[in-house]
Amino acid sequence: MAELTLTGLAKHFGKTAALQSVSTTVENGEFLALLGPSGCGKSTLLRLLAGFEQPSEGSIHIGAQEVANAATGRHAAPEDRNIGFVFQSYALWPHMTVRRNVGYPLEIRKLPRAEREARIDAALAATALQPYADRMPSDLSGGQRQRVALARCLVSDPTAVLLDEPLANLDVALRASMQEVFCDFHQRTSATMVYVTHDQAEAMAMADRIAVMNEGRIVQLDTPEALYARPRSRFVAEFIGDGTVVPLSGPQHSGTSCEASLLGTRLPVKTDSPSPTLACLRPENLAIAETGDIRAQVARATYLGGRYRLDLVATTGDALVAQSLTRYAPGSQIGLTLTPPWAFAAA
Repeated sequence: MAELTLTGLAKHFGKTAALQSVSTTVENGEFLALLGPSGCGKSTLLRLLAGFEQPSEGSIHIGAQEVANAATGRHAAPEDRNIGFVFQSYALWPHMTVRRNVGYPLEIRKLPRAEREARIDAALAATALQPYADRMPSDLSGGQRQRVALARCLVSDPTAVLLDEPLANLDVALRASMQEVFCDFHQRTSATMVYVTHDQAEAMAMADRIAVMNEGRIVQLDTPEALYARPRSRFVAEFIGDGTVVPLSGPQHSGTSCEASLLGTRLPVKTDSPSPTLACLRPENLAIAETGDIRAQVARATYLGGRYRLDLVATTGDALVAQSLTRYAPGSQIGLTLTPPWAFAAA
């Protein structure tokens, strides 16, 4: 396995910039998720890593090997990068058994039969597919086909594994099961993995770090916990998890603490900025209390199974999100007690 280093990477399609000045390093053995809305550039970045596209600017290194450099014209073909790619569509050969689908990359390389069979057996064992080795893809479930695609990727002992929304075609229950498969695989192999998804629950559940992308750029690269608790921009604060962003004013620092005005009241905030202007209010920052710090009106109550999501409008006009074990009718007036939210400066 090896680290992946991107330096000043950009990709233009005509006058459209799909990717802009991306520089980052995926550490050896790391599970990195690329997360963002449709059209943010995450799949383009994955295709550049795989060698399916050539960069318009910048360079890519896999370990010590430079595999792409726009300035010099260097471009290693996909088959010369030793990178495994798992497609959303599985891309299995319908006329081949599971065993032959898994071993086909080794056939192309003309490996000796004994070595080929040993590698196939190891890949089938790693993905729990031994009982299905002689079946055809048409006889498999969606989750089993996805595991075949993963096994076929593993059989070549790749330097890194790239996954392009591999669970998008599966139902909710099967997606949860396959998340465990991917996590178990990563723990067993310590493979460097880059995983593209637009589902933040997937990214939060599996990744060591998440690169949140927007408009062709990485706007924040951090652990799942840090992205949720300490967003660095309005986009990340609103894109990750539930909650809302509200303006604050008059921050005053005293030692390691800070106090500011928001929602018509003054309270402590958590921050590492000398001049925060926005606060991210998560549902856990809001507790329903008759004698609360602020008043709000219930706009909608949505049942989530055991609890309700409450969409609220504060007396200041700001939208808020709280949670409750009790259903409140739209139009109800409630009080809210605030705990210190995370505050940051507007980008």
